[in-house]
Amino acid sequence: MKRWLALDLGSVRIGVALSDPLGITAQPLTVLKASGTQKDIAAIGELVNQYEVTQVIVGLPYNMDGTESATTQKVRDFTTKLVGWLNVPVFFVDERLTSKQAERSLIEGNVRREDRKGKIDKVAAAILLKSALEGAQLIPVGKK
Repeated sequence: MKRWLALDLGSVRIGVALSDPLGITAQPLTVLKASGTQKDIAAIGELVNQYEVTQVIVGLPYNMDGTESATTQKVRDFTTKLVGWLNVPVFFVDERLTSKQAERSLIEGNVRREDRKGKIDKVAAAILLKSALEGAQLIPVGKK
């Protein structure tokens, strides 16, 4: 079994996507309301256990020119703490433009503007998970 969970971390919401048990497809799962590091890590840990996840993918938000921002460092810091609580490998994947792709996908699907806000994060997580499943570079947490 190769079940992956992907996270699109934000300061307000955390988008979550899940692969099928064979690690072939990526589906949006849920959006968690960010509630502080410990509560967020506990909620993610519950999902990892519930779905028998074998590895976690976290979107790393680089600037368009490939440089890192303050947000990039916040994601790195959170993920380092997350690794300490999980018993599965955690990897970063470049998430540039995933939110824009998600929004475009929702617009093309005729999702109303007010409904998009609650879905965009989990769709973005599914996009980054799909890229990981299709062979995007996985960066082990702790390495740049």
